[in-house]
Amino acid sequence: MTYQDRLLRAIPGGAHTYSRGFDQYPANAPQILRKGKGAYIYDEQENKLLDYGMALRAVNIGYANDQINQAAIQQICNGNNLTRPSLIELEAAEILIDTIDSVDMVKFTKNGSTATTAAIKLSRAYTGRELVARCAEHPFFSYDDWFIGSTAITKGITEKDIKNTKLFNYNNIESLEKLFLEYPNQIACVILEPASTEHPKENFLHKVKELCHKNEAVFILDEMITGFRWHLKGAQHYYDIEPDLCTFGKAMANGFSVAAIAGKREIMELGSIEFEGRERLFLLSTTHGAEMSGLGAFVETMKFMQEHNVVDHIWSYGKKLVTMMNNLAKDYEIEKNFVAGGIECSPYYLTFDKDGQNSLGLRTLFAQEMIKNGVLIPWIALSYAHGEKELEITKNALEKTFEVYKKAIDEGYEKYLVGQVIKPVFRKYN
Repeated sequence: MTYQDRLLRAIPGGAHTYSRGFDQYPANAPQILRKGKGAYIYDEQENKLLDYGMALRAVNIGYANDQINQAAIQQICNGNNLTRPSLIELEAAEILIDTIDSVDMVKFTKNGSTATTAAIKLSRAYTGRELVARCAEHPFFSYDDWFIGSTAITKGITEKDIKNTKLFNYNNIESLEKLFLEYPNQIACVILEPASTEHPKENFLHKVKELCHKNEAVFILDEMITGFRWHLKGAQHYYDIEPDLCTFGKAMANGFSVAAIAGKREIMELGSIEFEGRERLFLLSTTHGAEMSGLGAFVETMKFMQEHNVVDHIWSYGKKLVTMMNNLAKDYEIEKNFVAGGIECSPYYLTFDKDGQNSLGLRTLFAQEMIKNGVLIPWIALSYAHGEKELEITKNALEKTFEVYKKAIDEGYEKYLVGQVIKPVFRKYN
């Protein structure tokens, strides 16, 4: 029995996030991993691959960084989870408040889904409304029904949850204006990432905030991906915009399980207990939400990022990588069929067939050939551990990969692909 068979037998979907599922990778991808170190991952037989997945963007320093690991271990030695709030819990909260300009209060949790759902709950309590407006172009906000009900996967979700979330488009303020006109005094909040594949245009974020406040809705920025990558103070600082609420996770603790809901005191304190006679809002209440090892890692990650200018490094490496990819594609005369782009600190690559159509088949083939040449690149997530050596490894892998890729454009990817084409996560049927 293979590892994939064992995983599917023991775990629904074979992994604890669908993005790690076998249907997201070519057939030659490692079915299971033993460890990671720096910018590299190792399978069960210690085969080594340069990694651009970086734990779904949760690792931005590098796997198993000794300095950050030791900070987490110190907190484990301190007890890891105590009966009353811990010193590291307070230190971590005050560091986030001091770092992020818009934040007056913070509550930690273990994953991004619970943080964004907490932001939705706070918004509904604050406004007395039910509807949520979320950005259609941003692929994932939560595993909870308020979000999943707005995707193609509605099985097991009530009609009310499906109807309560409305979609608007990024960099299209008219689409959001239309929602507020169609549902007057019903929208509790607007949630979006500050940016994803492109920068906001024509003061888009500021117009969203203005529209929210004009209609007395809460303005939420989800910084799970952008936080501590665009800027140490978040993409909100990079774009000079202050949300009412914001959420963080992924890169904030270099792979340790830490996420946060944070924001303005007048909204956040709805979940507090010191105001006698006020109706209570039951916000996050999790046994492991302030686990000391993760928060120790967060505090040390913040120090490391400041000391080593991690954000600047990621921007610089991303620019070099995108330029190199596009130059090589041009050298192989496939610049119309393979395109790297996006925001330099979080770039992407796209694959197009000879008719100019987006091709998952070619994307799968590209990933397959890169694995053959020592690089796992399901998407592009960068870390401080990616340096000049890793750039050279990537270049060599790309050159060998593009030789096959170029042939596949004319002859068809089917001739060169082993196994199935990768599938979208948000699809109605398996």
